[in-house]
Amino acid sequence: MSQEKSAAAGLPTLSKSIIWMINFGFLGVQTAFTLQSSQMSRIFQTIGANPNNLGWFFILPPLAGLIVQPIIGYYSDRTWAPKLGGRRLPYLLLGSIVAIIVMLLLPNSGSFGFGYGSLAALWFGAITVAFLDLSSNVAMQPFKMMVGDMVNDDQKSYAYGIQSLLNNIGSVLAAVFPFILTWLGLHNTAAKGVVPQSVRWAFYLGAIILACTSALTITKVHEYDPATYAKYHGISEEDNKEGGNWFELLKHAPKAFWTVSLVQLFCWFAFQYLWTYSVGAIANNVWHTTNASSAGYQAAGNWYGVMAAVQSIAAVVWSYVLAKVPNKYHKLGYSGSLLLGAIGFISIFFIHSQSALIFSYILVGIAWAGMNTYPLTIVTNALSGKHMGTYLGLFNGSICLPQIIASLLSFALFPLLGNSQAHMLIVAGIVLACGALAVGTIKETFAK
Repeated sequence: MSQEKSAAAGLPTLSKSIIWMINFGFLGVQTAFTLQSSQMSRIFQTIGANPNNLGWFFILPPLAGLIVQPIIGYYSDRTWAPKLGGRRLPYLLLGSIVAIIVMLLLPNSGSFGFGYGSLAALWFGAITVAFLDLSSNVAMQPFKMMVGDMVNDDQKSYAYGIQSLLNNIGSVLAAVFPFILTWLGLHNTAAKGVVPQSVRWAFYLGAIILACTSALTITKVHEYDPATYAKYHGISEEDNKEGGNWFELLKHAPKAFWTVSLVQLFCWFAFQYLWTYSVGAIANNVWHTTNASSAGYQAAGNWYGVMAAVQSIAAVVWSYVLAKVPNKYHKLGYSGSLLLGAIGFISIFFIHSQSALIFSYILVGIAWAGMNTYPLTIVTNALSGKHMGTYLGLFNGSICLPQIIASLLSFALFPLLGNSQAHMLIVAGIVLACGALAVGTIKETFAK
């Protein structure tokens, strides 16, 4: 079946089934990412990491993304491998294979006899996390780029909306796996320094989902060949082969690229602390323990998984609300979502009830929906087809750099705030509120 319904000037109108297939593998990649973000703090504290040193481990994933995604964008702009799927899909194939292997290794960081708190165990965990994030970044970037490559401006909001929906479905699955597996009878505690069975099997299931969903996108999507791509985007075939110097591209980036990046700085800074400190904050506030080997701490880890699922479900619902917001009110929807999320972050500090945390994470999910609905649509609308992949790879720096900055600052902030993981979430809420204010600097533009 043909991918396009019409071949009018510019990019054609795609069938909804093709738009779904372009994005479907994103579900698996996001499952891997959510398992990493929701369970990484738990894994490292279980194998003996000091909470004050968690920032070092959380620097590795965004650092990998900062380096890898522009490289993937640069080279995929110049790639054409029809036997492997085209321009972006070969990178999806490579990234998925490596990510699957690493997902089988990471939760076993404490199972190779290294010893609780040993450097060997911590280094093994750190290296596997770095490889998981590197490979997940390689696998994730093609989905963002294929929407920019193949979807016209009228359908782009729908396409990124589907991507956001699948993103959140993957997040829900990953977040609830440990809770459900514990309910089904798998052990949620283990010997000191060993990651529980429920967490290990959650990663195994995530690897299976990543393999299946990525395979579906790779086999069902056919990217435009270089000549067709150039015709639809109104450029020459040579445009993507020549130039591409990162500093020159950044110098000529549209203003929307920079203003959205400013908002991203605040948003991703805040969410880095959510992922780093939620488990510890919940364990201390609700289960009154800081002992990572205790049943209470592991129960808090499972409950954070449920809260991450609540966050994702709220994001799905709120994404539908935002989809109904007229274009002239996009900035209001964006800033309002972030402000509600800031309230959710701060409220976690004050809540000592398991069930009341649901309210906090619903508000956090509203912010997450805003972060995943608007930025890529605004930026890709402002870009032409020239160096699309490289630009989107560079734009990923607005996600990675804030996480690195947040992790580095944590070494000073954490002891300054009394070594309280809950206090770090108050900082995150204040920063996210600054992001809501920064939305006012954005002015949407459209490339000719």
